[in-house]
Amino acid sequence: MGTSSTEHIELTETYAAHNYHPLPVVLAEGSGAWVTDVEGRRYLDCLAGYSALNFGHGNPRLLARAAEQLQRLTLTSRAFYNDQLGPFARELCALTGKQMVLPMNTGAEAVETAIKVSRKWGYLVKGVPDGRASIIAMEGNFHGRTTTIVSFSTDDVATADYGPFTPGFPLVKYGDIDAVANAVDDTTVAVLFEPVQGEGGVILPPDGFLADLRALCTERGILMVADEVQSGLGRAGTTFACDFEDVVPDIYILGKALGGGLYPVSAIAADTDVLGVITPGTHGSTFGGNPLAAAVGREVVAMLQTGEFQERARVLGARLEAGLRGLVGDGVVGVRVRGLWAGVDVDPALLTGRELCEGLLERGVLAKDTHGSTIRLAPPLVSSEDDIDLLLTALADTLVAARGATSRARGDDRPADEHDHP
Repeated sequence: MGTSSTEHIELTETYAAHNYHPLPVVLAEGSGAWVTDVEGRRYLDCLAGYSALNFGHGNPRLLARAAEQLQRLTLTSRAFYNDQLGPFARELCALTGKQMVLPMNTGAEAVETAIKVSRKWGYLVKGVPDGRASIIAMEGNFHGRTTTIVSFSTDDVATADYGPFTPGFPLVKYGDIDAVANAVDDTTVAVLFEPVQGEGGVILPPDGFLADLRALCTERGILMVADEVQSGLGRAGTTFACDFEDVVPDIYILGKALGGGLYPVSAIAADTDVLGVITPGTHGSTFGGNPLAAAVGREVVAMLQTGEFQERARVLGARLEAGLRGLVGDGVVGVRVRGLWAGVDVDPALLTGRELCEGLLERGVLAKDTHGSTIRLAPPLVSSEDDIDLLLTALADTLVAARGATSRARGDDRPADEHDHP
């Protein structure tokens, strides 16, 4: 007899640090958009590993490529060349339109790499006095969990008890081009931003902001640095979320889906005049650019080159958005969608985001709450139309149940729907 969910949860809570507050489900298998728990119950995965699983669980192409490489060579360190890194770098350059890439492992490492490259570029190319370089960041950002990155977080939970913090990151309101312009001074080397703020609840910038930011960075001679770790590689319905306004940043920061959900793979991509400031010994990683990572990354790039996943995100995203818009007024108070990626705000008087996710769990759907009464929805791009409809039905049923519970709590016996449709 196998170990039960309760036992697995007790083991995890006893021996693993409590840096997460998971929903009470213990997953054991996954295929495509679906996962199965240790008791055999199936769930539609609408978190997709924070977009690391854009291509679904156990994607056959990615599994085959990884299995092949596992039998050949997995790690050399960058002390030696390997036969996968060069082709991966060339192919990722072709996808991004950039001349050079610097591979790392996690998204946070890629962000740290972009920060270091921006500062070094600022000193060696722009001529900022040593030790003075500053990088403008946006309020409400989420770029990772390292000490430097949380230095410019506006989330109290992320920063509490972790100071002192790294200076040099003035903050401005997200999407406010005038605020960005006013923050630029002689020390500014870059603007770091997310084209869509995923952790904040799929927050979209105002129309035209990305184009205006591109123009401002060009005019002022500073780097436009786009964190596309969550938003890139098909999630937004385009290869990169910056493509929504036909904008090309100076540095792309990539991760999550670049490893296909199989392996941590990240990178930054830029032209030689930016990444050329990196020289031997000035930055590195034992696992960055290893043969297994590069092989998996190559397959991901090849899959994205066809455009089918970007199109799938657009089609399914339109279906999801139409269904979510239909729930506005029935417990949903706000909806934001970009590709197959949605932020849903529910009435805080009805239930919290956590409670909504618990209700979805009971109905076979996995999702993740973010701040307050907001949840994020990011099904794998391999989901079907029926999967999206199931998600919408589960969401609607959870809201109906919450309205019914609210009515009973105040002693009102009328059906919940009578209150919303007089």
